Amino acid sequence: MRRWQQHPRRPPRSRGQKGGSETALGRSRGGWGSKIHLLTDGHGLPLAVVLSGGNRHESCYLEELVLAGYRGRWPLWLLGDRGYSAPRIRLWLEQHGIRPVVPYRKDELKQRPNLPQLDRERYRMRNVIERTIGRLKQCRSIATRFKKLAVSFLAMIRLAFVQLYLRTIDSSDTA
Repeated sequence: MRRWQQHPRRPPRSRGQKGGSETALGRSRGGWGSKIHLLTDGHGLPLAVVLSGGNRHESCYLEELVLAGYRGRWPLWLLGDRGYSAPRIRLWLEQHGIRPVVPYRKDELKQRPNLPQLDRERYRMRNVIERTIGRLKQCRSIATRFKKLAVSFLAMIRLAFVQLYLRTIDSSDTA
């Protein structure tokens, strides 16, 4: 008789999928990672953040992100990249009175060639979110993700938010 037959016990951890909601880690081509979904205002100040595993698509988290950033009124526009170009997302945004400024995917343009044109002037403002993410990643603990649990990592991101807000209030700080 073997030892495991004499003393049966529960396995030390579940044998299910690694990662998951409590870690917000997912396997992608680059290895284990996570995605930071960020909602900012027009000046680059963060309003809401949602974490997901690196193997999850951005469009799955848009509604949750916009609802987390809701502060009594909906934004007029939502700027995003092609990852947010899906009919269900456009419908959801229009139902809430938000105009999507998202370029269409190539397969959408082939299927329906007379779609409305992209507002290029407004779409150029999308660099604001990219610069905000760059400022957040100046914090080394966010850029390299030292924390394993999503709650701890989210707390570090929110501390970086506070730092951005304080820099905005005191513009004499150049560090």
